[in-house]
Amino acid sequence: MKALVSVYDKTGVQEFARTLHECGLEVVSTGGTYRAIQEAGVPATELSDVTGFPEMLDGRVKTLHPVVHAGILARRDLPEHAQELAGRGIDTIDVVVGNLYPFVETISRADATLDDALENIDIGGPTMIRAAAKNFPGVIVVVDPSDYGWIAEKLVRGTDVRGALTFDERKALALKAFQHVALYDTAISQYLSQGDSLASSEVTFGYSKLSDLRYGENPHQKAALYEDPLSTGGIVRAERLHGIDLSFTNILDADAAWRAVSDFKEPAVTVVKHTNPCGMAVHPDQPTAYRRAFEGDSVSAYGGIVGFNRPVTAATAEAMRGVLFDIIVAPDYEPEALEVLKKRKRTRILKISPATGLVEGIDVRKVTGGALIQTVDSIEEDPSAWKSVTQREPTGAELTDLEFAWRIAKHIKSNTIVLAKDNTLVGMGAGQPNRVTSVHLALRIAEEKAKGSVLASDAFFPFADNIVLAGSGGVTAIAQPGGSIRDEEVIAAADELGMAMVFTGTRHFKH
Repeated sequence: MKALVSVYDKTGVQEFARTLHECGLEVVSTGGTYRAIQEAGVPATELSDVTGFPEMLDGRVKTLHPVVHAGILARRDLPEHAQELAGRGIDTIDVVVGNLYPFVETISRADATLDDALENIDIGGPTMIRAAAKNFPGVIVVVDPSDYGWIAEKLVRGTDVRGALTFDERKALALKAFQHVALYDTAISQYLSQGDSLASSEVTFGYSKLSDLRYGENPHQKAALYEDPLSTGGIVRAERLHGIDLSFTNILDADAAWRAVSDFKEPAVTVVKHTNPCGMAVHPDQPTAYRRAFEGDSVSAYGGIVGFNRPVTAATAEAMRGVLFDIIVAPDYEPEALEVLKKRKRTRILKISPATGLVEGIDVRKVTGGALIQTVDSIEEDPSAWKSVTQREPTGAELTDLEFAWRIAKHIKSNTIVLAKDNTLVGMGAGQPNRVTSVHLALRIAEEKAKGSVLASDAFFPFADNIVLAGSGGVTAIAQPGGSIRDEEVIAAADELGMAMVFTGTRHFKH
């Protein structure tokens, strides 16, 4: 009985090889793994001595040999396979230990070249692992060093290597092996696509589990958090500086808050509830920005998520006293701010950095039977190119607020209506079946603050009743994409009310 050990990540491999040897397995190995095992004083056989064929092409060809794959793939329950192996003098390989070249680590380096990437595409390793996983009823396949411990204990306690692990345990290891190779291949294909997943007729996405979650959106749903190995930063890798674990909905809301503030170059603060910004403001003074964001909808803000795109200052932390927030998200915190914020027992405090990676520009939505894939809604817009369509053009102050409101609108569920004044969100309507209801909701939230505000709509107005309702609440200027068959009616209604209106030419649906 043989164990083939060929790994790039040599964590724990020496002790595991020792256990394999002590359990009566002949340890066969290659290259650097063979040297590491020998240095630990564990008897081992070099693979070339088994195959009778030397490693070739700087190690590119070593495990790719009939003696290796026949020994792995032979069915243990078929006598004719055993006879054929015996006739050719080939032994079975009952344990395969392998992991792959560091492709992801290599391409993650800023100075990595295409040649570096190609050199780190493993060929023999995936083939060996897949062969062992295919034949898992007769072969133990191990790709994760964290499994060495419990497998070693099973082997030591067992009287026979072949029966030491249960069928289900072998199957679980095979599943992990196939996923290991699938994730590896996905990383390669995404690298070669240069992030343009839509260019290929087939697409896969690879994620590694970080943790199980207590449940999903509701207690009867299972959930887990996964990371994209080809990305850095983002909510998945946020550093939790304080507070209890995040739930499924916590992660969604925190991500929504971070995305919203990250869309602004100016110092910005947002308050998010159920993934929708219900308050937002930009202001050079962070405590002022926070207060304005909170006052946008102070009722909805309770128990919400507050996000910052600048390090949180001690003055801002003081301004937040007395308000319950589930999560605070920011790129950093002043030490004095943390001292104040950590007095909140249940509030999670997250330190987060921008997400970067090959597939960060892709939005994937699961639908029955498949998936919808699109590029993310990220576009450089020039407000100076907006078309003024009413008799009155926006004033400078109105245009500034329209730019602010327009930028927020794409982060709120359609049908979206945003009311803003002095770079502050004062009312919003979201997720309604018709746009006039969203206008009504935005006005109801804003109340008196609606007077003198501007309005942004994520899509065109289909009827003039939206304009009439907005005007009745005191809205003075509107930004919308335009393009309705009733644009002329809508413009006429705005003119009659003395409102200014611009067409942006861009739509920002968010379903």
